Amino acid sequence: MGHSQVVILLMGVCQLSIIHGQDCPSRQELQSSLRQVHKLLTAHETSYMQSLRTLRKKLSLLQTSAARLPALKPNNVTCPKLEAPANGKKMGKILVPGHEIHFLCDPGFELVGSETRQCKETLVWSGQQPVCKDINECSSSPCLNGGTCENEVNGFACTCAKGWAGATCQSPVPTFFITITNTSAATSVGAAGAAGGTVGAAAAGASVPPPATSSPPMVRPSHCTQTQGTTHCTCDPGYTISGRDTSVCTDIDECELFHMGQAGRLCVHTCLNTPGGYRCACPAGYNLTRDGRNCKDIDECSNRQHNCEKDQLCINTYGGFQCVKVECPRIRNATYVKTTPLRCERNPCALDNRACSQAPNSVSYHYLAVVSNLSAPRVMFRVSAMRMIGDTLRFSLLGGSRARRHFTVQRSDRQTGQLMLVSPVAGPATLEAEVEMSELEKRVLLGRYITKVTIFVSPYDF
Repeated sequence: MGHSQVVILLMGVCQLSIIHGQDCPSRQELQSSLRQVHKLLTAHETSYMQSLRTLRKKLSLLQTSAARLPALKPNNVTCPKLEAPANGKKMGKILVPGHEIHFLCDPGFELVGSETRQCKETLVWSGQQPVCKDINECSSSPCLNGGTCENEVNGFACTCAKGWAGATCQSPVPTFFITITNTSAATSVGAAGAAGGTVGAAAAGASVPPPATSSPPMVRPSHCTQTQGTTHCTCDPGYTISGRDTSVCTDIDECELFHMGQAGRLCVHTCLNTPGGYRCACPAGYNLTRDGRNCKDIDECSNRQHNCEKDQLCINTYGGFQCVKVECPRIRNATYVKTTPLRCERNPCALDNRACSQAPNSVSYHYLAVVSNLSAPRVMFRVSAMRMIGDTLRFSLLGGSRARRHFTVQRSDRQTGQLMLVSPVAGPATLEAEVEMSELEKRVLLGRYITKVTIFVSPYDF
């Protein structure tokens, strides 16, 4: 109640006194009453302001305490669990909104569906559940010269037509023969076809025994038959008659003749010549596939064949593995806490700490394994924002000249940026790239999010 209202009230009291025949209070009495009312109002105002300050102080303390508490999420606010596709694997275990699950297929299979799925705020996954489909190597008709192709897991097998041999039926079967006539001392030597994998069967007739000799592994006696005075000599598969000595068959070195032929390599890595044939070998960290020609990476991390410590993560690479330790960044005026094994988030900043507010809100770590001389351009990684507070997202590539020599960052849509490989990389090598996603509102920075991608390049192209 204001002073003017008090005066009006007192004047009303005076008028009521006059109406009832009573004397009106004197001026001195009125002033004394006003002073008393003023003191009463001042006391009430002081008490009100003190209560208001106390309430504001309690609200500030409550807000500060709430900011220091970790964000609590109900246990049931998660997306459904995703399973790894058959003949493949998934990377990622967190099912809360904003996190991603990545899918990979085993060698010999191709991914059909979404390579990356993200948990949305509506608790559903983006994209479609992927399937690892066996690559039909026969679709490219690898078998030559009328050969029949049979698709196999992570490979193919050719059934060659008569007269052809080799992994893709690329080599004509040698049909060496020796003709010896009984009426002449001269020997006639002829050959049909090129030296290659398998020798034709001997002609029917009487068998002529070879001379008794102890032959080294790469040399064997020939098999001769006699028909109507003519002698025909043949060799075991993988051998050929060389020179004028019809009794000796010499091993064919398939690795030297056909390993780098136009129809493709006999072996994806190393070809080893053997008596009468060849075999393929793989480098350390690989196993030979069932087709005997290709090499399949050994997943040391899944098979527990690694020596990583408990505080390290095992990252499988082509031909080996890497032990990595994820540590949160140390930035002045800002502190970070690890929220997942591969993600660190900044603790809340004080209102007056501008340096802290300019530091990245989060830093994520991702590790990729690729083969040597991977074709480019190629998308290596995508960064996306699930929730936008501002009106603009900006994507940029951080790092030195080496990263910019091999990578660039492009925007694929309004909320997604992608890390692109722009030039092939010969292994072995380790590359690092940092993608920054900045969120702005009317050109004012609201937050920065860093994604650090480490790529391990294999020494081999398989």
